[in-house]
Order: sequence, then structure tokens, then C-alpha cells
Amino acid sequence: MAMNNLVKVSDLFDVIYGVNLELVNLIQCKSTNKNSVPFVSRTEKNNGVSAYVEMELDVEPNPAHTLSVAGGGSVLSTFYQPLPYYSGRDLYILVPKRKMSVMEMLFYAKCISANKYKYNYGRQANKTLKNILLPFQISEELKTRLNIYHKELEKSISRKPLIDKKIKLETEKWEDFIVGKLFKVTLGSPIHGLEIEEIVADKSNKNIPYVTRTATNNGVELFVENNIFIEEKINSKNCITIGAEGFKAFFQPLNFINGNKINIIRHGKLNKYIALFINTLLNLEIEKKFNYGRGATKERISQLKLKLPVNNGNPDFEYMENYIKSLPYSSNLA
Repeated sequence: MAMNNLVKVSDLFDVIYGVNLELVNLIQCKSTNKNSVPFVSRTEKNNGVSAYVEMELDVEPNPAHTLSVAGGGSVLSTFYQPLPYYSGRDLYILVPKRKMSVMEMLFYAKCISANKYKYNYGRQANKTLKNILLPFQISEELKTRLNIYHKELEKSISRKPLIDKKIKLETEKWEDFIVGKLFKVTLGSPIHGLEIEEIVADKSNKNIPYVTRTATNNGVELFVENNIFIEEKINSKNCITIGAEGFKAFFQPLNFINGNKINIIRHGKLNKYIALFINTLLNLEIEKKFNYGRGATKERISQLKLKLPVNNGNPDFEYMENYIKSLPYSSNLA
């Protein structure tokens, strides 16, 4: 059949309500734990996975090789789930009625997500999800193109680490450091979003990231062209940014401009490997200490304590860099 033969979601999938658990009632653990399962919520980030939890003896997880769909919250955020998983409220599970490849499942997840514009926090998809129209099947031409893309992607992404060495995280030997004493913490000079609209007309040279308080896309909202208006407000690259209400630490590899309330953290030894190590620890602290009622101000960021590996009483930046380089896929960071 051709791509324009549309059928309802319920013709292709059994639409069932997820196991409907509350994360606060579960025991969170590391993804590497033997009895851990992903907990999928209505978030639109991280494939819908908001945590890993210990499996409950009396609760059967949702089946693997299904699609998770948010009926509320980030409505119609749809993800392919390759593993059995638990789910929170307003999460629907789509079980294919016919045999489907992973590629087909990803295709249908994208098709369902493309209907997001019809919904918002006041209009959920609980009753209408099953009636959303989808192509009955993928055309042979599209299958071929997707297969070629998938093969090219596999070639371009390597699991190989940059250094072939196992490095242990011996956290019991780490020591506390105050962020404001170890790093230079400043506030970027903000450029308002309305001012940005006036300088994006030239589409030929959009090479300056505009970093805002967003928690996605490395904090970058868009790219703009370099011009006289923004030159004096450009921040040098090779630093970490944290939005006061974005609550995420990101490494900035390019010179950038910023919106309102962007903290900038610098250190002479910082590079992308060390920053990835430190950002993980920063984000863990930020998650525990800040929320929309308590913003991540410059003063509060400066007072944070980070436990870091040490060498002769000083932060062991070489250890941090080598640890990141020893991880699978680290060669893709080069």
C-alpha cells in the first residue's frame, strides 16, 4: 500500500494504559543494577526515562518493543522502549498488532509526535490518541532511505573509547571543593530575546550560539550572525553555563552570547572532557538544591560544594579527563 493510505493508531497498535506508578513510592537505583528497570514518565527528554528504579515483585513492567505515549504533561511525547519498563500516570503503551521492526516503531513514534501541535496542558490526548491517523505501512522507497541512513549512522558512531584503560571511580578518596573558590563564576551580559529578533535577518552567517535558560539542546536556543551589535557581548568559549531557572550545566565549545540570568563558570584547565565530568556532578547538586521557587543564582552556585578526585590536595583534572576518555563512545567527542 502507498504512504497516503491512513489508518487509526488503534488499527496498528493495542492502546493500553501503563502500570501507573508514583516515582516517590519506588526505590531509585543506578541503571547498572541487576534488577533495575527504566521509569518512563510524561517528560519529553531522555527517551521519556526520568529515573531507574528497583523492580517490584508484584508489579509486572510494561513490555519491551512498545511505544510509550504521554497522554498529558508533555502531550504526545512518544518514544520507542527497547526494554521492559515502569510508567507513571497518563502514560499509554502502544503494542504493535503486527510484527514491526525497530525502524518501523521509530517511524510511527515520529508520526505520532508530529501531532503535538494539536494539544497542550489544557487539552490532553487521553481520549483521542487511538484515533490519530498514521500511514498503514512505510513505502519501500522510504524503507530503503531509512536503512541507508541507519547504516551511515552506525559507521559514524564508534563505541571505541579514546584510551583503552579501565579507570575506577574511587569516590571515597575524593574531597570537597567550593565552586566559587575553585572556579571563576560570573553572570553573562544578557541580550533580550526581542533584541535577538532584530539581528537574525542575515541567514548567511548564523555562527554564534544564543544561550538561554532552556534545559535542552546544550542551552542553545538558536544561532545568530555576528555583527557590531553583539560583538561586545560575546563570551569566550571553553566554559560551563548554568541558567538560573534552566537548572542544567552545559559546556560551551564555541564563543556565544546569552540571554537573561546565565551563570558562566571558568577554569584555566577546563576542556570538554573535564567539563563533562564536572557537569555530571554539578547537575546532581543542582537537582537536589534548586527549583522554580529557589533559582540557581550566581551566589548560590558559588556556594555549592563539589566532591572531586584529588592529587596532593588539588583537584585531579588529569584523572577527570582520562576517566571520560576511557568511556565507550568517547572517541565521538574528539
